[in-house]
Amino acid sequence: MDRRSFITAKEPFSKNSIVTARTQSGLSSVGATIPTADLIHLLKRTLFGVKWADLLAFSGKSLDVIVNTLLSTDPIPSPPVNNYNDSGYTDTNVPLGQTWVTAAYGDGTANGRRIGSFKAWWTGLMINQPATLQEKMVLFWHNHFSTQTSTIDDARYIYNHHALLRTYALGNFKQLVKQVTLDPAMLVYLNGNLNNKNAPDENYGRELQELFVFGKGPNSKYTEDDVKAAAKVLTGYVVNPLTISSSFNSARHDTGNKQFSAFYNNTIITGKTGNNGATELDDMLDMFFKLDETALFICRKLYRFFVYYDIDATTEANVIAPMAAIFRAANYDIVPVLKALFTSAHFFDSVNRGCMIKSPIDYTVGLCREFGIVFPPPTDYVNQYIMFDFVRIQAAFVEQNIGDPPNVAGWPAYYQVPQFHELWINSDTLPKRNQLTDYLVAIGYSRNGKKIVIDTVAFANSLSNPADPNSLINDVLTLLYTIDSSQKLKDFLKSILLSGQISDHYWTDAWNAYKANLNDAMTKGIVTTRLQAMFKYMMNLSEYQLS
Repeated sequence: MDRRSFITAKEPFSKNSIVTARTQSGLSSVGATIPTADLIHLLKRTLFGVKWADLLAFSGKSLDVIVNTLLSTDPIPSPPVNNYNDSGYTDTNVPLGQTWVTAAYGDGTANGRRIGSFKAWWTGLMINQPATLQEKMVLFWHNHFSTQTSTIDDARYIYNHHALLRTYALGNFKQLVKQVTLDPAMLVYLNGNLNNKNAPDENYGRELQELFVFGKGPNSKYTEDDVKAAAKVLTGYVVNPLTISSSFNSARHDTGNKQFSAFYNNTIITGKTGNNGATELDDMLDMFFKLDETALFICRKLYRFFVYYDIDATTEANVIAPMAAIFRAANYDIVPVLKALFTSAHFFDSVNRGCMIKSPIDYTVGLCREFGIVFPPPTDYVNQYIMFDFVRIQAAFVEQNIGDPPNVAGWPAYYQVPQFHELWINSDTLPKRNQLTDYLVAIGYSRNGKKIVIDTVAFANSLSNPADPNSLINDVLTLLYTIDSSQKLKDFLKSILLSGQISDHYWTDAWNAYKANLNDAMTKGIVTTRLQAMFKYMMNLSEYQLS
């Protein structure tokens, strides 16, 4: 199946059809409670995969309670540690098992290994996420304020940048923009630390407007002169690698007035001297955030990340514009906007279910969470990080390497017109996705005597009634798919469990025989073989690629 066939096979409408709007629904509340299918939809969009425990924890609760829980802030996690000292190399600044985030830079080898430690640690946070939105929002902001570890090349700056995104993940967008502007990692990545009055560097001033605040839409009408004026406002910031911080150097700052275009109502930012020069940034951000386009741009990005990539005129009017109004009224706090979206009739509209292709991170991290893959404990941090990094590498193989988006715009699947998320699936990535699930179901990944594997028997045992093949299949389809399954598919899956027989008792007897004697290899082997065959088949279908 080619990519176009894969996409159109499950689309809720034909792209060749004559339609005036994809849906007329808007931000009106969907109601106090939601059915299981809608709960699964909500959790799959806000978490990485859905565990059976997640479903049980939220079932029966009001939508308001569910969304408030999802929008709660997680505790600050412990920082990454030195998992990388071995017989061939020792980081003399950081003992094994201790964090490196405030240590001296050391050397290039230490720095490279710390970056690897950071990526593995971050992957682990996603795999072990609580049932909140925070990890998804960290990824959202990482793509929005895109940076590359390969360019920053200092693991300490990289970690601090990540910690900043985590702190503001569900916070105030305007404050986040300011802090990112002053962040050492961003200053290094976009040359802000080289920007001075004698040679203004336009790099960050351009991306601040083009990618971070307004975007490239038809109503984002800033000019090249605005880029130059912003660059002058931003002169004077420097980075100190010893303190791992940034500061303002007034001697490097352009103290002249900065004239902006009609897009900004011809505003002039008055040049300031001494340390007061740093307040010009606040003046410029105040000017940016007075414009409606700021809220509209971010709301469109949130919509494409959480709902669907296509924003037609009706969706712009019924969903995006009201979201933006809420955003502005909340002084750019992100939570009120997300709560309005996740409790809206539009979010739960049937056309928005199962219509997005999982990103590689959603796919790889999600399957770890869905199947409850067991990783080494935190006390075995060396092997734990190795296993986390295996998952991270699998996502990188299918074109999403966290920490290193392809460029400052992020991953093309989040913005590239007209394909958007369709870019995640091609003749290279789809087979690799299927190979990964086959591998984890059948063999698992082993290293240093440790193993991570999809334990299909343990997974089945966690469900409501695994001895009944019909109940087992319904539970699995509910949890792993977001679209309704045909009776034909259910019958075929049952035929796998029954090993070609007709009566349900062939599976029930096999399962009960295993449960009666858990140490018997033969009875466990029978149910394992059938479950592995069923799950391989299910995860190779297009439905498993959809969220």
